[in-house]
Amino acid sequence: MKLITYNVNGIRSAINKNWLEWLRAADVDIVCLQEIKAHPGQISEEIVQIESMGYQCFWYPAEKKGYSGTAILTRIEPKHVEYGVGIADYDDEGRVIRADFADFSIMSAYFPSGSSGDERQAFKFQFLDDFQHYVHRLKTNIPNLIISGDYNICHRPIDIHNPKSNANSSGFLPEERDWMENFIRSGFVDTFRYFNDEPHHYTWWSFRANARAKNLGWRIDYHIASQSLISRLKKAVILPEAKHSDHCPVLLELE
Repeated sequence: MKLITYNVNGIRSAINKNWLEWLRAADVDIVCLQEIKAHPGQISEEIVQIESMGYQCFWYPAEKKGYSGTAILTRIEPKHVEYGVGIADYDDEGRVIRADFADFSIMSAYFPSGSSGDERQAFKFQFLDDFQHYVHRLKTNIPNLIISGDYNICHRPIDIHNPKSNANSSGFLPEERDWMENFIRSGFVDTFRYFNDEPHHYTWWSFRANARAKNLGWRIDYHIASQSLISRLKKAVILPEAKHSDHCPVLLELE
């Protein structure tokens, strides 16, 4: 089984960069999208094309047009799809959608960014606290959980191109990194790092200063899986050659 997470930074923009052709060639079972920035009615023709590839499409756009939103595309019939976490501040922004299958569940999550100022950074910290409590409760009923998406956090210095100069940057703040460490230690595994402990692997690059060509990036997109799934992990790789966004996809293969 192959899973991909991809922050497309606007599904319509990605489609204009041949994203549909890429999706067809990728040929995976489940795709988790973040920052779709569109309602289904705005891409109805493209959804028909996606469905022709064998996917069911579950969209969770933000109420605000052109902003945030998540989606799950799946070739496997889900038992249930859950929209949101039951907290309006996050659900209005379409930040979390979950699909439940026979023996596991997968979540597409788009964590808030705090880079625009103190107010959004406080919002991000509140989200992290609420999300951890939500997942803790969820795991009592769903032990096999994969939380895929854009966490907007670099976990460790190895995950960012210049940890010293970014020590006070949102996304690499000590409090954010501590949250990530504690979250993973609560019963999860960072699937990419399970297979790869080498530096210079990133999933997001600024549009400025030719950062992508120089590989001056951040690893902020993850497949975080319950430890109960470790025996099923087969492969996890970052796919930087896909260039439809300022992010790139991350692939996870399960037995």
